[in-house]
Amino acid sequence: MFSSSSPDDPYEEQPTLGLIGMGAMGKMYAKYLSKAGWKKIYVCDKPSKYEELKELYSNIPGIKVFKDGHAVARTADFMMYSVEAEFIDQVVSEFGPSTKINAIVAGQTSVKAPEKEAFEKYLPVDVNIVSCHSLHGPTVSPLGQPLILIRHRGTEEALHFVENIFRSFGSRYVYLSFEEHDEVTANTQAVTHAAFLSMGTAWASARSYPWEHGLYIGGMETVKVNLTLRIYSNAWHVYAGLAILNPTARKQINRYSQSATELYKLMLEAGSGSANQIFSKRESEDKLRKRVEWARDVVFGGHEGRKPILLSQDILNKFSLGQVSTANHQSNSHLSLLAMVDCWAHLRINPFHHLDLAATPVFRLFLGVAEHLFLSPSLLSSALHSTIYDTWHRADDLEFVVAARGWSQCVEFGSFEVYRRRFEETRTFFEGRFEEAGKLGSEMIKAVMESEVDESSLSS
Repeated sequence: MFSSSSPDDPYEEQPTLGLIGMGAMGKMYAKYLSKAGWKKIYVCDKPSKYEELKELYSNIPGIKVFKDGHAVARTADFMMYSVEAEFIDQVVSEFGPSTKINAIVAGQTSVKAPEKEAFEKYLPVDVNIVSCHSLHGPTVSPLGQPLILIRHRGTEEALHFVENIFRSFGSRYVYLSFEEHDEVTANTQAVTHAAFLSMGTAWASARSYPWEHGLYIGGMETVKVNLTLRIYSNAWHVYAGLAILNPTARKQINRYSQSATELYKLMLEAGSGSANQIFSKRESEDKLRKRVEWARDVVFGGHEGRKPILLSQDILNKFSLGQVSTANHQSNSHLSLLAMVDCWAHLRINPFHHLDLAATPVFRLFLGVAEHLFLSPSLLSSALHSTIYDTWHRADDLEFVVAARGWSQCVEFGSFEVYRRRFEETRTFFEGRFEEAGKLGSEMIKAVMESEVDESSLSS
């Protein structure tokens, strides 16, 4: 075992680190392992990608490309499968039996239930299973980000070995079981992804870039727009596996669409009526307000005094795709946020627990936006007033509800092909905006994360 190995050790004394699957995350792991100085990093992907990978890594220290996973599996002391959850069973069944005796095997899938099943079914009994999952995308620095470690089968020494390999990432280790992982990732990712996917589909269906028309810009809107475009700039399968293969995620996505639908109906009910129906109109308004305030109290009660996640509105405005102006600002319903908090409240999810445990940057920012809205009496009052009396955003809200229900049904059907088509149709609409939004989104995430790191260092 190499639990005390160092990248500074001589070549012959270093462990062999294997990566099967060289998509965006596999490449990220290879990059940081090479940068740390590990000298024996063996990687592979589909045979059709062999020449391309060989050329890509021809001058990268420590990385050697193989044609298939058998060559990696039979030589690696530590081996990680970085493949889509949909295909983990197929890939492990092919290469798992070739695993080196006493090796340590990990998976970097977003859903652990199928990964656990595949490992237990196909890996030799003399193999350690210490899995992992970096809770951030490939373009986000791992420094300070949560890195989940799962010692499912193996010794303490095997766990220390994995900790040692990834120490150079500067990530924060979070220790969970396979089952705990799937619950946490569902709570922090499934519904937030559904919200942004629905926003994007709604805008694409309306054939509108709203920030170009003076709508949905500045402050909270900056976060929503940038993160929506960030999600659609990634590959569809990054989100499909979590949504379709995680039963907890499916339940939450359904609840989110239900919350969006029910709130929208209350908005219409409260916004309708005439002079002869004033009393019933007030009852409808009270019903909507009470439901929103109930959700606020369930989710944010007791958290009012904590340091806000978001930066100031002026700083967020710097990352806006549109020109921010107080002259063209209009309050809107923030239905996506009202539905999010309503969903958490109905499912009795405490988002702050997961924030402290293992939050992704996207979850952290969306929770920050919701917190900013719900803990500001003036902002929440303005949003509720807009839901009842403004009509300019009604068409957009309708598109959003339809999109949310569509994504929920797509996940319930369990079809990766339907998910892919739905995702890519929306993605095409935003294609030309990814470079600009990606740069602004990365800078925004970096600014928020750095502010938290600074705050943490000051308080320690």
